[in-house]
Amino acid sequence: MNNSELNELKHRYLPRGATPAATAFAARAENAEIWDEDGRRWIDFAGGIGVLNLGHRHPKVVEAIREQLDKVMHTCSMVMPYAPYMELARELCERTPTRGEARKALLINSGAEALENAVKIARAATGRTGVITFDGAFHGRTMMTLAMTGKVLPYKNDFGPMPGDVFRAPYPNPLHGISDEAALAGIRNRFKTDIAPHQVAAIVIEPVQGEGGFYIASPAFMQGLRQLCDQHGILLIADEVQSGFGRTGTLFAIEHSGIQADIITMAKSLADGMPLSAVVGNAEVMDASGPGSLGGTYGGNPLACAAALAVIRAIDEEDILGRSQNLGRVLSERFGVWQERFAAVSHPRNLGAMAAFEFTEPATGEPAPEMAQALCAKARERGLILLSCGFYGNTIRFLMPLTAGQEVVEEGLAIVEACLAEL
Repeated sequence: MNNSELNELKHRYLPRGATPAATAFAARAENAEIWDEDGRRWIDFAGGIGVLNLGHRHPKVVEAIREQLDKVMHTCSMVMPYAPYMELARELCERTPTRGEARKALLINSGAEALENAVKIARAATGRTGVITFDGAFHGRTMMTLAMTGKVLPYKNDFGPMPGDVFRAPYPNPLHGISDEAALAGIRNRFKTDIAPHQVAAIVIEPVQGEGGFYIASPAFMQGLRQLCDQHGILLIADEVQSGFGRTGTLFAIEHSGIQADIITMAKSLADGMPLSAVVGNAEVMDASGPGSLGGTYGGNPLACAAALAVIRAIDEEDILGRSQNLGRVLSERFGVWQERFAAVSHPRNLGAMAAFEFTEPATGEPAPEMAQALCAKARERGLILLSCGFYGNTIRFLMPLTAGQEVVEEGLAIVEACLAEL
């Protein structure tokens, strides 16, 4: 079928809330390139929204899935477990920067499911119910994670009321007048106005906000947050669903802060396109709930576990962290050029290859979301898949595969530059 025929099916059979705006349909893909059903080539700077740090169909991942498919496709790990689940749990526990020498891992399906389980585990471990998250946060689309998400449109608007005992504090964002100390003071204010600290099970933070705009929590803030949690016996949960697995130049973004979380959630690039997520934490915390209280039918599927083990092997063998750091430098330099050349381009930022810039009105400095929308639209006209994001919708984020060839990266950046010149 061609793009036109598939679009007819899309509009006829998909609900409005799940209908993609894109009119091209992927037919095949390789690394940072996609070819649609009409044969057109696309450069992919979205990576499945941060899922493809190793690119489309990485050879090691494809080989691992094929090998596993010839062995076991599914048994449900809770009925009859299998080696890839145990091997992956070991790898994650050995590599994830959570507190304590002993760690344990739960494998499930999606980022939202990981956050749901992290909250369940924190409540069981502390005997408390409260959860504090941050403005601009995105933690998922399930009801609990929607309550934790700090952005109404388009995610929460139609689905209230939300689960209770979830409270939000300001995320540290000097660009919008929120200093590290002001953000920490915001949490202390929650203790005065919404929930006593001895009732808070966990504070959940993205060390780099994803959908919220690629804002980076400073090491000083993260260290202050760790101290605040310790002061009140609150567990610190780091949501690394988008920032994990090399995107920031380290395996996890929290490593830049020099602290450890009690629990870390991960998904997306963990399995390079296969549906898999994980909750990894201190063994005592992870063991808090009773037998049979955690799990799911498809959690830690054998094919997905095999893919994740191949991802970890590729990260080690192909210097993916070094590639991320180099790509971050390339993007930072190019953003600087654009900021000087184009008056509306502002506030460039990156942590490794987790990079973004904003559009603001040159005269007022106010966010200009319509320019972000226009850039993404123009880029698609030229064959580049590019995403906007942010609390104000004015941020352009870059999530190309870390394995993308230099020529493809430069080709994509040239398209962005040409589109900026037209705006």
